Amino acid sequence: GGVSSVAFSPDGRCVASGSYDNTIRLWDAEKGQALGEPLRGHESVVSSVAFAPDGRLITSGSWDTTIRLWDAETGQALGEPLRDHEDAVNSVAFSSDGRCVASGSDDNTIRLWDAETGQALGEPLRGHEDAVSSVAFSPDGRCVASGSEDNTVRLWDADTGQALGKPLGDHKRTFRSVAFSPDGRSVVSGSEDKTIRLWDAETGQALGESLRGHEGAVNSVAFSPDGCYIASGSEDGIIRLWNAESGQPLAQTSRDITHLILSVPTPSDSHLFTSTSHQKLNPHNTLSHILRSRTDGYFHQKDCSIGFLLITVTDYNTPTFLPSPQMTLYVQRG
Repeated sequence: GGVSSVAFSPDGRCVASGSYDNTIRLWDAEKGQALGEPLRGHESVVSSVAFAPDGRLITSGSWDTTIRLWDAETGQALGEPLRDHEDAVNSVAFSSDGRCVASGSDDNTIRLWDAETGQALGEPLRGHEDAVSSVAFSPDGRCVASGSEDNTVRLWDADTGQALGKPLGDHKRTFRSVAFSPDGRSVVSGSEDKTIRLWDAETGQALGESLRGHEGAVNSVAFSPDGCYIASGSEDGIIRLWNAESGQPLAQTSRDITHLILSVPTPSDSHLFTSTSHQKLNPHNTLSHILRSRTDGYFHQKDCSIGFLLITVTDYNTPTFLPSPQMTLYVQRG
């Protein structure tokens, strides 16, 4: 099955990928080779994967309604599946200290879990009126952001589970992805209304105007590690780079779309990673977007100091990556 989600290990040496074949695979990020056997245990699509900050654990969320924890070195499942969600799990994230996992589900809730014991921490975080598409921890671990198909983003106190302020609801359609800036002061969101928005994480106020330019739903957003740039992936087949302070567009891919690209995380060593699938997108897969690769493999660049390279390969079902000191976009082409 195609790849649905990818995550870099904190040291950038390893990549975990979740797949439509219900497995997780680990890859050597330098050599591009699979490490060991697939991690098996989920009974449906692995929709989201994340590494703990120390790189020792991996968490995965699945449409089988469960979350699992794995030993990143041995690939062994740790304990029993975490089963308190009542519907598909769409997104998982570790807190900055690695002690807590957040999960967002089609059951309209967010749950927090003890990463060591696998026990649910408190009651579900309730307030969204539709599926939770994306979750993210603030860098200090004190706050959780969630994006939902109810057209809102919410901020939550990670200790108490209480909602912080009113829902952020300037988008007109489903929020597909949310991410905190590295300093934790702002949140970026991507929406089905084709726009990106920045929010003040303390006040909940929108920062500036919407970032416009995409012609399709924005399914994935991420900050660069220095917080200066925002990357966005859309169903219009374009990945765009934006100046996070001014909101000005800086670079974009071409429009020759043929394949699905999934997941745009930014690991600590400044890589920007995407993976591909030939499977049909599920509307709840919030980290998916469509990209048509160019045969010459390069971005159009405009006044942008960060280099991008589009790598073309022939295998749909494995992520492809090439280490670089610059922020690099990794893509596959059939």
